Amino acid sequence: MGRRGSLRPMAGVLAAMAVSLTGTRVSAIALPWFVLTTTGSAAQTGLVAFAEMAPYVMVKALLGPLVDRVGPRRISWVTDVVSAAAAGAVVLLHALDLLPLGALIALVAVVGAARGPGDLAKEVMVPEAAERGRVPLERATGLMGVTERLAQTVGPAAGGAVVALLGPLASLVISAACFALGSVVVAWALPRGMGHRAPAQGEEEGYWRRFGQGFAFLRGEPLLLAMAVMVGVTNLLDAAFGQVLAPVWAKESGHGPAVVGMNSSVMGLTAVGGSLVAAAVAHRMRRRPVFFIAFLLAGPPRFLILAADVPVWAMVAVFAVSGFGGGFLNPILGAISYERVPRHLLGRVNALGNSLAWAGIPLGGLLAGVAVAAAGLAPVLLACGAAYGLTTSLTGLRPEWREMDRLRGRGTPAVPAPGGRAGTAGSR
Repeated sequence: MGRRGSLRPMAGVLAAMAVSLTGTRVSAIALPWFVLTTTGSAAQTGLVAFAEMAPYVMVKALLGPLVDRVGPRRISWVTDVVSAAAAGAVVLLHALDLLPLGALIALVAVVGAARGPGDLAKEVMVPEAAERGRVPLERATGLMGVTERLAQTVGPAAGGAVVALLGPLASLVISAACFALGSVVVAWALPRGMGHRAPAQGEEEGYWRRFGQGFAFLRGEPLLLAMAVMVGVTNLLDAAFGQVLAPVWAKESGHGPAVVGMNSSVMGLTAVGGSLVAAAVAHRMRRRPVFFIAFLLAGPPRFLILAADVPVWAMVAVFAVSGFGGGFLNPILGAISYERVPRHLLGRVNALGNSLAWAGIPLGGLLAGVAVAAAGLAPVLLACGAAYGLTTSLTGLRPEWREMDRLRGRGTPAVPAPGGRAGTAGSR
């Protein structure tokens, strides 16, 4: 396999991830505005948002064994097609005046249920794509981080602009087109059977058996469990920040949502820069100090700066530094996961680990709202910043974090032939 040909799967995975994630981010802007403008009800808008996110999390957690069994390439293609069809059906039925709220909720739930395993399947294909391109894992996961950050930055901006200019229905058309393009990229750029391993002789094929294997493996990996739990706590705090604390600060400070949006945009752009740097040099750096320093930059300063009375330029500078630090996190987390989890278990183990890491997100806004009502904004910001700092520093003293660098340097497995089955590099 030539050097040029070997890079095609990596480029294909990243391109499929980029267009699908952009479609997801566009729909996250378009759907709420579509519901709000067509119904005028904030309650129904919240109901539709819940109908998309709840299936996303639950189905992603449960379908990990199916991703391993059927193969991530096939799952990715099917879920992109289903997402495109469901989003397109919303547009078509609305144009025909045949879209009651119940039908909209059902179609949105289908989109959410498809996006969960679809996103997981693309993540699972990254290590094999890296092997085929002879790309270090940190560089591959760094490029994946760049792709995710760009989608998080460009998707909402594009969705908001299209909604403002053409209305929410046009944004849903773009979202459906992105999902459809993702399926085309997967079918054209990725070899058949990529990421799929045929079952070994005598291997149990039952769903619950596979699910149990993933659970047992994750339970027996202290480092992966520690990562999931720590990220679960920081995700809860991040959700509290984004859903309640930042909007309340915008209202009480008088700066308004424009400054919050500017902070988020600057943080997103510098996070792209951090991910690019991580893709270039992270494989030469010691993971443990980089990881915990990056977490300290990415988390506590955002909470503490809002609790202080500082000029807007200073606030934007803090968010810029936080974004840059955050760009290093996912490349390191992804590389460790890909090294430690056997290839045939990636789907089910990553699905469970991701679900554990996301478990606190629905509670973040609820807890923050109760806390602000009881104690006021500034004390809650200070408490959350302190909790973030303690979580990401004291956790690092535990012995399992010393394992972060120990699997490096074992060499890269041979690159499989097209359609071949990858090995289990980095598995223990």
